[in-house]
Amino acid sequence: MASQSSSTTDHDVIRKWAEERDGKPSVVVRDNDKTELLRIDFPGYSGDDLQEIEWEEWFRIFDENNLALLYQEETKDGERSNFNKLVDRSKAEQHS
Repeated sequence: MASQSSSTTDHDVIRKWAEERDGKPSVVVRDNDKTELLRIDFPGYSGDDLQEIEWEEWFRIFDENNLALLYQEETKDGERSNFNKLVDRSKAEQHS
């Protein structure tokens, strides 16, 4: 069975997908850098440079940067997948 990725900009779909996997909305924290790099932080995978934020703030940054989420429901073995990647919406539309 091949694993398949989907893309979405729907806030409810993104939040539901992340919360089903205990994912938390986060940003990468860098010294002297105002760039806000979004991430979804999963238990056991977080780095020291991640800071949890509220979903409302995460989606504000998401929309301001014209992003889409590429994500996978299951791995090729049928296991729940945490694979996700934030991409420019125009690129996500090309893959849809």
